[in-house]
Amino acid sequence: MADAATKCGLLACGAAVGAAVAWKLAHRPYTPPKKWTAPAGGSGGKWASINAETSGAREEKALPVGDHDVQLYSLGTPNGVKVTILLEELVGILPGFEYDAWLTKIGGDQFGSGFVAINPNSKIPALYDRSTETRVFESGSILVYLCDRYDTKGEFLPLEGPERTECLNWLFWQMGSGGYLGGGFGHFYSYAPVKIKYAIDRFTMEAKRQLHLLDSVLATKKFLCGERFTIADMAVYPWYGKIAQGSLYGAKEFLDVDTYPNLIRWAEDCAARPGVVRGNKVNRTWGKQADQLHNRHARSDFDALPKDE
Repeated sequence: MADAATKCGLLACGAAVGAAVAWKLAHRPYTPPKKWTAPAGGSGGKWASINAETSGAREEKALPVGDHDVQLYSLGTPNGVKVTILLEELVGILPGFEYDAWLTKIGGDQFGSGFVAINPNSKIPALYDRSTETRVFESGSILVYLCDRYDTKGEFLPLEGPERTECLNWLFWQMGSGGYLGGGFGHFYSYAPVKIKYAIDRFTMEAKRQLHLLDSVLATKKFLCGERFTIADMAVYPWYGKIAQGSLYGAKEFLDVDTYPNLIRWAEDCAARPGVVRGNKVNRTWGKQADQLHNRHARSDFDALPKDE
């Protein structure tokens, strides 16, 4: 019994020493070299195996092509969901509109030659419109392109005037601010191999400022641009709406999201729309099987999903 107790004590002591060493290594002063070189084994973290300092294709790999004009290559991340929400909203108002959505896993699919030909930046989502032979990359650009091309009545992006400008204001706000929420807060809070207090505090401060901004704006508006659901909401919801609902980064309590009631109400209004419900399922590979439609080619594809578990 004494030997067992001694062994447990030594193990606990060893763990404590290891934790202390890890803390010191993580917090030791760092002086950047005159010229940066990539660390051996990558930068660490979840995506270390695919991160690189160079762009371009890494293998010859053609993309699949479906029957419809619009071909989307994406994954159900927040940036991907922006586009699938709009596509499903267009399906809801345009009887003859269809599209193909192909699952593109970010473990390496985005470095195939076919994907890089559409998006040289190797990021999802990427879209090709066969009817105009047009490639479109960057989620905000895709939203604007799809509205200008197919939303001819301006249901989701006003056609002109101050209303259009206001919608674009919020779209570009998200494009500029989202990096702080995802690549900043989300990365250091959820994905970084070492938790760094300075980095988490820095990006949490900015994330909460952005949440407060949205909550203040939505105190007097149903949606970001007024009474209409637009691409501004489609761009903001997958990031900030899902933070408000607690389904992104598991950070609802950490960010004290309950102090933003207007943001929560707006997120619930967005999430209840049928187009948003369907858009959230397209190219998704996690969660309940009923919420995962890996590839989407027709409206009827949703009917083949299992019922809610």
